[in-house]
Amino acid sequence: MKMKLRFSTTSPYARKVQIVAIEKGLDAAIEVVPSAPFAADSDVHKDNPLGKVPALVLADGQTLFDSPVICEYLDAQDGNPSFFPAPGPARWIALRRQALGDGIMDAAILRRVEATMRTPEQRSPAWLARQEAAIRRALDALEQEAGELDGQFTIGEVTILCALDYLDLRFSEDRWRDGRPALAAWFERISQRPSAQASRPKE
Repeated sequence: MKMKLRFSTTSPYARKVQIVAIEKGLDAAIEVVPSAPFAADSDVHKDNPLGKVPALVLADGQTLFDSPVICEYLDAQDGNPSFFPAPGPARWIALRRQALGDGIMDAAILRRVEATMRTPEQRSPAWLARQEAAIRRALDALEQEAGELDGQFTIGEVTILCALDYLDLRFSEDRWRDGRPALAAWFERISQRPSAQASRPKE
């Protein structure tokens, strides 16, 4: 029996799972179930009480949710974890980069929800500005360490890749590459990986 992945083609969190599955050779063992968590008739809550994607239903019926948990589970399946290094400096760097990438995605999605799912009267310019500032600071921090991102392809680099592609998808007008040439160059290189090409976000 295949695992079942609740998935949205525009979710950067679900894309993290897809990339790890492809890289680990597990994608054929996973049935992808397109899901729209914001739809009024969405039944995502049946597999994740939080009503979010991704959610991974295992062969025994147990369900995992939240992308860091699912990605670490998939990484461990072959007994040779590579996306989550063993405890030590490399692991903390990978997890910190994952947190930074997830933070960019969190702020970007909060911006999108505020701008598209709330009426003009309900929107908070201060809230939008706060999310925009968080994204800019995170991008500036990544520019400073972009030269170190070409090492092992860990969950940190996976998450940063997904975050940057999500900015291109939803906020291309922000031109995040401007003033960040090292990060932009790394992104162009990492985007050529087959797993990145196969999982490009689509409307």
